[in-house]
Amino acid sequence: MNKQELGAFLRTRRERLRPEDVGLPCGPRRRTPGLRREEVAVLAYISTEYYIRLEQGRAPGPSGDVLAAIAGALRLTDAESDHLHVLAGTAPNRTGLHRRDVRPSILALLERLPQTAGFVMSAACEVLAWNDLAAALMEDFAPLAPEDRNLARRAFPGPQPADRTLYGISDAADFRLSVVTQLHTTLARYPTDPAVTDLVDELRDTSPDFARLWERHDVQAAPMLTKTFRHPTVGEVTVDCDTLTLTDRDQNLVLYSAPPGSPSAEALALLNLLGAEASHYPR
Repeated sequence: MNKQELGAFLRTRRERLRPEDVGLPCGPRRRTPGLRREEVAVLAYISTEYYIRLEQGRAPGPSGDVLAAIAGALRLTDAESDHLHVLAGTAPNRTGLHRRDVRPSILALLERLPQTAGFVMSAACEVLAWNDLAAALMEDFAPLAPEDRNLARRAFPGPQPADRTLYGISDAADFRLSVVTQLHTTLARYPTDPAVTDLVDELRDTSPDFARLWERHDVQAAPMLTKTFRHPTVGEVTVDCDTLTLTDRDQNLVLYSAPPGSPSAEALALLNLLGAEASHYPR
């Protein structure tokens, strides 16, 4: 049970709700945002004292039934409810290290994908494997050290201008939010993995933007269905984004493709011919 993270998560979920969202009267003017703690306790059919102690990180572990009641009171989404259970230690928790080895069949699949840029990303946002078109569209990851292949570090580069480092994508703000939400859920699953904890600590220390988003405790980002790259060689390339979860290794296969015959499909075909040397985004 991660008591401090659990308490912070409950507080942020409570503060985003208004009384009318849960069928309560607004009443007199409130000094703090969101629901009061005693209101959440009433809605969840638990004692106010126990709920206060949960938010303060001082309570013993709640049961699954209590967590379900709190999730209902706070109107949590399925993803948020799952995260709540993980933080409370009532859901299966992957201990140890997150996996970085990619299945050979996935490596072979990457090379067989026609006109599709594909890469495999770890639970900690590291690019583990990629095909030639992904290298041409984004960058050649081969000469980079593993820590420099991490897209979280790309998204939050500290004092550098962040927009310079994200391959000219059109949805940079949404991508950064998705990185933070992924790392929140990853940290809940691997609370003792130094690669995960050190990465989160580093980004919180070096990036005020990351630290600000981290304190929101969001664990569900909007899906990214399309993305536009402003490529230095072929110009704008708009692609469909598909992410497939490789559940056995807790990894994601990310695929970028374009409708046949579209200008973006022609740009991808040209990049396929030019290879990785076509990509020279500033770092």
